[in-house]
Amino acid sequence: MRANKAMEKQQNSLPLHVSHVKKSSLIINRSLVLLHFTSLAFLVYYRVSYFFQVSNARAAPLLPWLLVFAAELLLSFQWLLGIAYRWRPISRTVFPERLPEADQLPGIDVFICTADPTKEPTVEVMNTVLSAMALDYPPEKLHVYLSDDGGASITLLGMREAWKFARSWLPFCKRFGIKTICPEAYFSDPENGDGDSGNAEFIVEREKIKEKYTEFKERVTRAIEKWGLENEGISRSRDHPSVVEVIGENDNEAANEEQQMNNKMPLLVYVAREKRPSHPHNFKAGALNVLLRVSGVMSNSPYILMLDCDMYCNDPTSARQAMCFHIDPKISSSLAFVQFPQKFHNISQDDIYDSQLRYIFWSLWYGMDGLKGPIVSGTNFYMKREALYSVSMQEGIDLTELKNSFGPSNEFLKSLRRNSKPSRYDNDSSSTLLQESKFLASCAYERFKQLHCKGWRSVYLNPERPQFLGTSTTNLNDSLVQGTRWSSGLVQVAISKYCPLIYGPPRMSLLESMAYADLGMFPLLNCLPLWCFATVPQLCLLHGIPLYPEVSSSSFPIFVFVFLSALSKHLYEVLSTSGSIKIWRNEQRIWMIRAVTCQLYGSLNAIMHKLGLAEASFSATNKVADDEQVKLYGMGKFDFRTSKMFLAPLVTIILLNIAAFVCGAIRSTIIKGDWDKMFVQISLPFYILVMNYAIIEGMIVRKDNGRIPPSVTLSSALLSGIFLPLVSIILRH
Repeated sequence: MRANKAMEKQQNSLPLHVSHVKKSSLIINRSLVLLHFTSLAFLVYYRVSYFFQVSNARAAPLLPWLLVFAAELLLSFQWLLGIAYRWRPISRTVFPERLPEADQLPGIDVFICTADPTKEPTVEVMNTVLSAMALDYPPEKLHVYLSDDGGASITLLGMREAWKFARSWLPFCKRFGIKTICPEAYFSDPENGDGDSGNAEFIVEREKIKEKYTEFKERVTRAIEKWGLENEGISRSRDHPSVVEVIGENDNEAANEEQQMNNKMPLLVYVAREKRPSHPHNFKAGALNVLLRVSGVMSNSPYILMLDCDMYCNDPTSARQAMCFHIDPKISSSLAFVQFPQKFHNISQDDIYDSQLRYIFWSLWYGMDGLKGPIVSGTNFYMKREALYSVSMQEGIDLTELKNSFGPSNEFLKSLRRNSKPSRYDNDSSSTLLQESKFLASCAYERFKQLHCKGWRSVYLNPERPQFLGTSTTNLNDSLVQGTRWSSGLVQVAISKYCPLIYGPPRMSLLESMAYADLGMFPLLNCLPLWCFATVPQLCLLHGIPLYPEVSSSSFPIFVFVFLSALSKHLYEVLSTSGSIKIWRNEQRIWMIRAVTCQLYGSLNAIMHKLGLAEASFSATNKVADDEQVKLYGMGKFDFRTSKMFLAPLVTIILLNIAAFVCGAIRSTIIKGDWDKMFVQISLPFYILVMNYAIIEGMIVRKDNGRIPPSVTLSSALLSGIFLPLVSIILRH
């Protein structure tokens, strides 16, 4: 017995997690920073010296020189902010086997948000719900809430059907140790080796569960066809009463079976907050506020898992891995959340749209974790409930002050107490709590509270097995629409009173402020310089105006080094995260495309919103796969079936660069013979055209439905012929 106690004591003293600093990456990163900074200093010196020259001796007019210099300064500023990510990147390892017994683990509330069943298929949403219910965690401490902002009857029906299937699916996963706990993912890959394929009993049970899953999908599909999903979603999405339903609450058969078989089920709750056209609803943030309140009076778990409706749990151990940080007494008091990366099951090998967001989840978040942790990524994080409240509930706080912050619900105010541990939702309390929950989900309550999270730290965990897998955009239109929405949101923060460079320094370290500033300002810091580099040097090339030093000049190597240094840094980051040259090229291309399209429009939308000229808008990303789009994506071909608003800038820039390269090369090598003066300006459009050959192919070569319509090419050419000469005249003077 003494030996057992000693072993238990030793196990309790072992760390639940450790962090690692990659010294080789740290040395490489800091060396590149020093070299690149030195070259940028020489570049700035070259540009500034232009202003001290006699006006007659200047090779270029003032305006284009200023525009190019401003673009170089903006990109240099963005690079400077990005140093923060590369200063001290760390990775982490957890030891969930060292966690205490199940009865000592804290409760977890799972929040899942859906908004539009026409874009977010009900079966896919239910798979996310089922995977969350099947987490390897004590079921009496797991509570799953689905927020349906569309108020769609089909979503509620899907929840009821999912509950019925879960009664078979959860025991099956637990009994046979299934790791792929999302039914669709599990049954879609019969060769995944998950489970004991040599066990005859397992094979029989697997076929039974598969049959039940097929019946579950068929029932939901028939309901969709019967009720007319599309019309219902449009008519009810912004005008419906609050609905809160505990799924399976009146299922006596399930209750008896649970008691006899000891197969406990997590609490499953459907929430549709009240939506009225006369009340602001704040999109996803408003939905999360409602879930926070409703769960506060029903389960009030100290930790919350946030999931997008298409981001299913791919590993049942994610909750236990997150608890390795949250219950560690050394960091738990200051830890707000544990962030897992977003990974996707529908990404092709080429990933032409950079849908996996490699740069963020394989580079930036490791760097931010070395500072004070990554920001909330919208999904896949386990957050401490207390961190979401702007005021801590303590004895002696004025009740009026609390109601001003949290609203008039006494039940919700009780849940704010740190020692508040409500009993599990049961039939005795169901009627009262449901009525209170509906009140908390009403429009009238929404004006009392907003989501707050500040003054905490976070950690980033990226295990070898993806903990969560989702569906990403696999066509250009959805990618750019999503990028516009993200860019608008980021720039709104950057130009608000919470601008990281102003609001951050008094409250956090300089490196943290720089990292946050880079995130918020990158749409602006990308779109303006890239528009300049895609047009101004090319227009000057057509008129023989040099903006860069001659090849024989001592300043020429500076520009070559800055260019190659930026490319090599990106290439190193891609290759060091198991990428390839092809992925590097694809990321370079989509970076240019997004900068001159969605990042420009997102920035303009944020600025107009700030000036009161436009309202904030939200559009759910389409999760419905189109067979032809999927085929083109798998072939590595762009699908250009998108708005002319996105296509026109791309086509115009490509046409200008084609004209500049062809005419400029002929003029500089054959007619004028001044190629050494114009070498950089000839190389720039050449590089742009090579990296964006897919656009040229879509304009000229391709004949399929995914090509760029000839009408867009023709109209862009006509507009270019009218406006570009006027711009050229302005630049020359």
